[in-house]
Amino acid sequence: MTDLPRPHAATGASIRALIVDDEPLARLNLQRALDAHPRWRVQAVCGDAVTALAEVTRERPDVVFLDIRMPRTSGLVLARHLSDLPTPPFVVFVTAYESHAVEAFELHALDYLIKPFDDARLASGLHRVEALLALAVEAAYGEALRAFVDDAGSGAASVDGVPRAERYLRQFSVKSVGRLEIVRVADVRWLAAAGNYVELHLERRVVLHRVTLAAVAARLDPAEFLQVHRRVIVRRGECRALHVTGDGTYALRMRGGGTVPVSKRYVAQVRALLDAP
Repeated sequence: MTDLPRPHAATGASIRALIVDDEPLARLNLQRALDAHPRWRVQAVCGDAVTALAEVTRERPDVVFLDIRMPRTSGLVLARHLSDLPTPPFVVFVTAYESHAVEAFELHALDYLIKPFDDARLASGLHRVEALLALAVEAAYGEALRAFVDDAGSGAASVDGVPRAERYLRQFSVKSVGRLEIVRVADVRWLAAAGNYVELHLERRVVLHRVTLAAVAARLDPAEFLQVHRRVIVRRGECRALHVTGDGTYALRMRGGGTVPVSKRYVAQVRALLDAP
């Protein structure tokens, strides 16, 4: 692959897109949908990953719309190549099934489209990509894309052509205003649900990640983390003391200060953890 950086899409400039899908009708529909957005210019359409890789090398598009489930070489293989570029294009994954694969996209803060998508969903996705293109986040994005591909490739069972991950999360890729941040799981003291977000409590700050606590819980190492409430998961090594509050509920004091609620159903597990040598 070329070592030349991809020209950055400045605010207001045309955004060059590559469509990769093995279905001719799907390629045509997406191309026509993008034609309705003046900033977006489709450079090329490809029916397979090998042709697409050559096109990316030659044209260096800003965005690749990538169907995951393709014959011969899957979209995951192409995504891995793209993630290793010095300035990788942004990838919008296209999938035909709303499944666990979608949870994987959201865990790693990657954009996706569910077939068939409507104009509103496409416009929303394009807006998010445009916002990212206006920032200097290519290095963090490449790391997020690599983490997704590594996770997706670690399991044997397949979901929509994406193997379901079996190993535990090592990082979160968090989109926030003006940045894309990589947060290491090893730095997280506890997690708490906050509506459609999860609060990642670090040593000195709290980071909001747009993903459900249930999706995160399924990917955390139970040897390192323990659920203590339907809305709270803690790192085992951060727990210090269990207290009964005045109204008969329980609270867990964490190392370095701070407390989290404990549900009655988890009290025995917390006590066993604190009593362990």
